[in-house]
Amino acid sequence: MSPLRGGPPARHVPTLTEVVEPLLPVPGAPPFVPPQPAAQAIPPPAVAAPTAQPAVAPSAADEQALVERVLTELQRQIEPVLEQRLRETLAPTLALVAEMLVHDSRDQLTGVLRDMAARAVADALARSRRA
Repeated sequence: MSPLRGGPPARHVPTLTEVVEPLLPVPGAPPFVPPQPAAQAIPPPAVAAPTAQPAVAPSAADEQALVERVLTELQRQIEPVLEQRLRETLAPTLALVAEMLVHDSRDQLTGVLRDMAARAVADALARSRRA
């Protein structure tokens, strides 16, 4: 007995191209309809096959134009995002640099004003002593 089907062992093993009717009906499967012989088969209607266009490899100029077009479009899409990200990233650094510049400038200006005031006082004292 065959362990899979529970019946006698198969005498004939079908080839891959043979249509075989199932031995046991499968529940829920549609009923088996044997194929019609080739002589009775109705040939499909003749349809004109579309003419195949020969594959034409794009020229180097076409490829270069395509690359330029894609890069231009990509640049157009990226620029606003990149500018916004740069602003967000650089804003704290630029604020810090500006603060340092103002502090350094204030220190230098304070030194220059003290020197000018000291000279002015010295000149005034010198004039008052001569007079």
